[in-house]
Formats: sequence, structure tokens, C-alpha cells
Amino acid sequence: MNKILEAKFIGPDIKLFKIDAPKIALKQKAGQFIILRIAENGERIPLTIADSDKTEGWITLIVQGIGATTKALNQLEAGDFVRDLVGPLGQASHIENFGTAVSIGGGVGTAIAYPTAKALKVAGNKVISIIGGRSKQHVILENELAATSDEVYPCTDDGSYGFHGFVTQKLQQLLDSGEKIDFVLAIGPIPMMSAVAEVTRPHGIKTVVSLNPVMVDGTGMCGGCRAYVDGKQVFVCVDGPEFDAHQVDFKILQQRNRTYGIQEQAALEAHMCNIDVVYNEELKNKKIAESI
Repeated sequence: MNKILEAKFIGPDIKLFKIDAPKIALKQKAGQFIILRIAENGERIPLTIADSDKTEGWITLIVQGIGATTKALNQLEAGDFVRDLVGPLGQASHIENFGTAVSIGGGVGTAIAYPTAKALKVAGNKVISIIGGRSKQHVILENELAATSDEVYPCTDDGSYGFHGFVTQKLQQLLDSGEKIDFVLAIGPIPMMSAVAEVTRPHGIKTVVSLNPVMVDGTGMCGGCRAYVDGKQVFVCVDGPEFDAHQVDFKILQQRNRTYGIQEQAALEAHMCNIDVVYNEELKNKKIAESI
């Protein structure tokens, strides 16, 4: 079991967890993820490692409560435990000095863009971060990205903060202004990543996206994370999660992600009806962990 060292909401239904995981923190690189279970019979969910500290032995995860498991996870607090973590998994981000790199995060995808933006800055790039949300409350990690970026542009759909519009519109505005962009990283909802690819394609800008398919074991064994890139089948958990945005078949990816929509909705409704049961199971796990 892994102890939660810190837990705090940083947005509506968006919670930051600092979790004790010294072996994972020691090996983690930008772009990699873990698979987590809350309870022994619980769902396995992949979450990108937003930050880590090798010396203190912790990793940071940022979770948006949208399904049964993520909502249950967001009920945990500092001092509670998660059943297990596996990682780091996946290929690390390809980092080099591209020149001017734009890191784009949509919603909670900003948590994934953040560690890669840090690594791009360390590699000597000029880093421009564009982060979006439905409203000001949904824009996360702005201060953290400001500390590692040359420019940061928050964007909101409702115009309540920063640029009024989508991240793709801000990216297009930068290109129209003559900004020379050599590399773009985009992470967020599938339609957003697809739209970013179409903005950069005419300019021939190298663009990478981090895919978020249905994933089970994270080792390539189950095949659940199958996607298609350049007409070829890939397994996102071991071949990715980052791929050339201009070669990803986003249509198939979106269809596969909807495969279990009915079951996910049923699980969420059951969770909301049995929330006390979930709490009791987490309390039991905590007591077991404390007794070890």
C-alpha cells in the first residue's frame, strides 16, 4: 500500500495527491504514468505522474473525478492509502532542444503537459505554455508552469480568465503573429488534440500528443489500449503514450474510448448509491496498512 502524504483540491472535482512511492520516484521521467488501484477488487486506472522527488520519495498525481473510481479516489485524504501503484510505465517523452516549444494542456491534461514542459526548459528550449479550461476555476498549475515557461497563456471557454477561447485559437493567434514555433506538445480531450494537429499540420510543425485510451494492465498484454498511428496498430501503454499527432487516427481512438460508456455510467450510478460502502472499504484498507 502507498500512503497519501498530501491531498488538496486545485479545481472543481480536480484533486492533487502527493503519494509515497520511493521506487517509482527514483525512476520516473517526463511523460510516464502509473496504474493505480484503490482497493483489491477495484478498477485499474492509468494516471500520468505530474511531479516527483527522488530524494524525498514521492510522486504527484492529479485526478479529475469523472468516473466511479476517480470520484472514490478523490474522497481520500492525507493519511489514507491506495491499494497499489505500478510504474513508472510507458516511454518517456522525447526531449531535445527544438528551439521554441509550445506545451498545450487542456483541462486536467495540463497535469500531463507540466512535467514535459519542465524537461523541455531544462533542455534549453524557449517554452510557451497554453493551458485551457471551461472557466477560471478549471485552469490548473498556472503558477507551476509560469516558473518553468517563458510565456504562459491561460484560456477559458467562458472568458472568465485569460484568453477568451480555445487553446487552439490561442495557438493560431501566436502563429498568425509570426511566432516561430518548432515543436508542439498537446495533451487533453481527444477533440482538442485532434484540433491542435490540424492547426500545426499546414505549417509542418512537429507535434506530439499523449493518448488516453482504455487501459487495463499497462504492459501490452490485454490489448485494451490499441490505437492506430500511421495506419499501423500500436499499444499505447508500451509504445507510447506519446505519438506523432499528424499520424494518429483520432476517430478510431474516440470510438474505442466510448466502448464501455454504458458500463462506466452504470458503475458511476452504483458508486453514488453506495458511497458509504466505498468509504468503509477505504477505512478498512487504511487500518490494514497502519497495522503492517
